[in-house]
Amino acid sequence: DVQLQASGGGVVQAGGSLRLSCVASGFTFDYHHLIWFRQAPGKEREGVSCIRFSDGTTTYGDSVKDRFAISRDNAKNTMYLQMNSLKPEDTAAYYCNVEVVPGLLDYWGQGTQVTVSS
Repeated sequence: DVQLQASGGGVVQAGGSLRLSCVASGFTFDYHHLIWFRQAPGKEREGVSCIRFSDGTTTYGDSVKDRFAISRDNAKNTMYLQMNSLKPEDTAAYYCNVEVVPGLLDYWGQGTQVTVSS
């Protein structure tokens, strides 16, 4: 079975840090783009960050640039999202995504909740 297991969410005060992890099983994601999304209550899903498989190029949403860092460890089939200087507006459920065939097939993790208190 293909599975993505996200973890690392929690409750943190503004200015704090969290590190999210997403472990893949049932397939290897060496040759796929890896993406973190988030969705806050009442809001649309938002792309947070992406790391390409080909050259490791990373991209970030404007709201998290310079505060978040995405990384991958292909040997462990795991992707990470280091989140620093957290703000209350970062509160959301965070989802990991693996783009297997762009526009046709992707896998999703179950989401991990991040709550930032002011």
